[in-house]
Amino acid sequence: MTPDTLDLLNRIANALERLAPPPLSKVDLLAADAFIWHANPDGLEPVPQVNRVELQLLKGIERQIEQLLNNTRRFAQGLPANNALLWGARGTGKSSLVKAAHATINEEGADKLLLVEIHREDIPSLPRLLRILRADGRRTILFCDDLSFEGQDEAYKSLKAVLDGGIEGRPANVIFYATSNRRHLLSRDMIENERSTAINPGEAVEEKVSLSDRFGLWLGFHHVGQDTYFDIIQGYADRYGLPIDGESLRREANEWAVTRGSRSGRVAWQFIQDLAGRLGKPIA
Repeated sequence: MTPDTLDLLNRIANALERLAPPPLSKVDLLAADAFIWHANPDGLEPVPQVNRVELQLLKGIERQIEQLLNNTRRFAQGLPANNALLWGARGTGKSSLVKAAHATINEEGADKLLLVEIHREDIPSLPRLLRILRADGRRTILFCDDLSFEGQDEAYKSLKAVLDGGIEGRPANVIFYATSNRRHLLSRDMIENERSTAINPGEAVEEKVSLSDRFGLWLGFHHVGQDTYFDIIQGYADRYGLPIDGESLRREANEWAVTRGSRSGRVAWQFIQDLAGRLGKPIA
């Protein structure tokens, strides 16, 4: 090898080293009980205080609460537990339940669970995140809110492999909880497109919708009835000590729901924020 060739190779190696992403800084996963994962560059951002609703304020989803709590409690105890998909109507308490379950289980035991949120667009980086969590060893709820896939999105394949289909699979110290408006995580247009364009449409559709089968626990959420809606409103009003009589509270809450065209936990919370503001009553 000539000196010129060796010099050229050294310059190429130096250039590639400059282009390479910086190594991950050491993250202290004991610094907080919750983190947000960011990709490109990879890193975990601690969340000092999680934005959550107290478990007792979640109404009309008692069965879902019991099932998710039991599953999470088993996981925290080192027992077998399932990945969970919380699917259904918007604003019905899916993500609120995940965060409330995390807080509740941590209040029960000495070994606190970690909660790590990964954004939908960062799903392709999931294997890199799992390597960090596997090495740390702390029992972790990996949470993705509003998970769904559109068009020719191929990220769902990464998720399928990680959940249980890959060589490594899901680390024993990690469980995956996701919320979605869709039971099968895919848009109807995406499924119908597979039927119309694939050589074997049945197999193509099955390959895509099988993603939701990787979740051993399915919890459905639906719009609440009027009585449950008022129960949610009353629970918030009592919790925050809002000075308003029951009849006025129901009347105003009903008017708010009519203007929004729906009743849900989210609509109830938005009404309470409006009411508390008008009454000059801080809520926290």
